[in-house]
Amino acid sequence: MNTTLFYGKLFPRFTLSLILGSTLLCSGCGKKADDSRPRMPTLPVMTVQPASAVVSSGYSVRLEGLANAEIRPQVDGVLLGILVREGDLVKKGQPLFRIDDAVYREQYATALASRHAAEAQAAVARVNAEKLVPLVENKVVAPVQLTTAKAQEQAAKALAEQSAAMARAAHINLGYTVIKAPVGGYVGRIPFRQGNLLTRNQSQALTTLSDVTRMYAVFSISETEFARFKSVYAGNTIQEKIAAVPPVRLMLSDGSLYAHEGRLESISGEFDRATGSIGLRAEFPNSEGLLRSGNSGKVILSTSYSGVLLVPQASTVELQDKVFVFVLQKGNKVRKQVISVSGKSGPDYIVTAGLNSGDQIVTAGIDKLQDGAVIKPMTDAAPSAAKPAVSSPVKDR
Repeated sequence: MNTTLFYGKLFPRFTLSLILGSTLLCSGCGKKADDSRPRMPTLPVMTVQPASAVVSSGYSVRLEGLANAEIRPQVDGVLLGILVREGDLVKKGQPLFRIDDAVYREQYATALASRHAAEAQAAVARVNAEKLVPLVENKVVAPVQLTTAKAQEQAAKALAEQSAAMARAAHINLGYTVIKAPVGGYVGRIPFRQGNLLTRNQSQALTTLSDVTRMYAVFSISETEFARFKSVYAGNTIQEKIAAVPPVRLMLSDGSLYAHEGRLESISGEFDRATGSIGLRAEFPNSEGLLRSGNSGKVILSTSYSGVLLVPQASTVELQDKVFVFVLQKGNKVRKQVISVSGKSGPDYIVTAGLNSGDQIVTAGIDKLQDGAVIKPMTDAAPSAAKPAVSSPVKDR
């Protein structure tokens, strides 16, 4: 019997094709099942090593001049002359305003005449007392007359001194009619005009003089930052620690850096009870007069660290106020590790706990990485912690 012919009769060609297609389909299903198995991810890792870093913190400030004096009248009178213009740079002692002095000239003349009269009476009383001395010695007159004459001399002398004091006071008031600059600086706004009546008790100042040859920038830091300040900088006293602080920079309101560096000058003697912060003051030169009192800006205070561990911020995960990294262990298994961060240095975190020198961490692809996962590590070609880092301002106060 022809077997080939028998099977050809029993199984038509289309039936055979169907069987072969089903076999191929099942074979493809098996391959898909094999491809769906999870693959081991290849992720970059870096070795954590000690490095140097400079952490810069920015604190909002408002600038003040070396002196900011309000100019007010010390006598009453009509404003006769305004001798400067707004924005003028004046020297100490330069006349600024002139008040009508007619009344004060007369008062001074009267006081001066009274002084001369009192001095003359004192001279007469002295002569009268001196005449009685030989008469008492020769017992021509009673001693009580000499005693009385000397008392009159003392009274006349006191009256002369009182008159002299009144004359000096009148002369001072006369001098107040010309208002002079108590300090050198720039003239502020002048709200008064010639002919206005001025009084010594008026609430509004004539103008303000700002000595801006040097500028002060006052800012505050928290109690925690102050404790860190004391531990970072060398010195046994606060003044020695202030002297060890590197030069500070000033960022202006437009984001540009002021051309001159400043220095930290002083720290307040007590904390503000309301805010729990302590005030610091930095000083900047301003010989060109580019800064003015009232300017706002940001003081950039830098802190240098050496031998610290740095990890890229991109290699961390933040969850519920905690910072995590994935540490590579034996068998290329990763472990989710909590780290303590003391600050930022550029793109890196400064790590104070949770990592040791020589640990390897995953630097990318951690958004979907799970604790205990196995990876294929790829050494990071240029770890950020391998060289000193200098940061831009990272804190706003």
